[in-house]
Amino acid sequence: MDHHYSKSIASSINDTTVIIVTFNSAHCLPALGHQLAACPHIILVDNGSDDGCAQAVAQHLPNAQVIALPNNLGFGAANNRALTRVTTPFALLLNPDCELSTEQLTQLLAAADQFPEAAMLAPQLVDAKGHPDVNYRWPSTQWTSKGPGATGPTSVGFVCGAAMLLRMSACQPTGFFDETFFLYYEDDDLCLRFFKAGLPMVVVPSVQALHRSRGSVKGASPWRSEYGRGFHHAQSKLIFATKHDSPATAERLRQQLIWQTALALPLRVMLFSPKLIARMWGRLIGVVVWAWKGQA
Repeated sequence: MDHHYSKSIASSINDTTVIIVTFNSAHCLPALGHQLAACPHIILVDNGSDDGCAQAVAQHLPNAQVIALPNNLGFGAANNRALTRVTTPFALLLNPDCELSTEQLTQLLAAADQFPEAAMLAPQLVDAKGHPDVNYRWPSTQWTSKGPGATGPTSVGFVCGAAMLLRMSACQPTGFFDETFFLYYEDDDLCLRFFKAGLPMVVVPSVQALHRSRGSVKGASPWRSEYGRGFHHAQSKLIFATKHDSPATAERLRQQLIWQTALALPLRVMLFSPKLIARMWGRLIGVVVWAWKGQA
């Protein structure tokens, strides 16, 4: 990568606040502590965990400022609580199950210096086997993305919220997360607002972050967690459709999801996959009880 900036003014980890939102994620803290040991600015927001996560932060991330919420406010709302406290030029939003080293963060910041107009930058996510996960695309409301993954820094219309580097000064026109979304689609909504505001988002595929998808939450009730995933994914999908299309479109989508889930659920029962059964039951309840309470 050709860097057109002076080393004396290059952005560094001192210019970045790492924000981590946890929910029953105590098992992720040792890895986070190892990879973020050199980061001076860390804010960890715990969403009412019952696994001792908030209390264990001091052992693994002694530099972190902890916001221990009494209840689970949702992913976007928890990030917003931290973002209001950021005083550095950049904020890195990092899922607990996502591993990004200090060296990789430095490379992402170098790209931010190379592309000063970029409001958001993101690494290439890879799975536990090192296989790329194409965590970026154009907005689904505009057109369907096609083709292979990026081979160099590329302007995109969406990046996955598992790892996002925000240039704080550029976020003022849009604000941060819409707290109507409890879980899922809050990153779609944020990126679409960036896209509509003409704020560039750049994926940097040379920077690779390991993402152990669905690995951030553990607890005594895994089926309840899967039920929650299905419930909130369905509700957020409908909220997104209402907000960015129309209530009529969302209602058609709701009816479609009800029939699809009702037809697929017996098959999951026959195959006896408890996690999938719980998730699909959550999806069905989510679409059945859904009601739009915000502003279309």
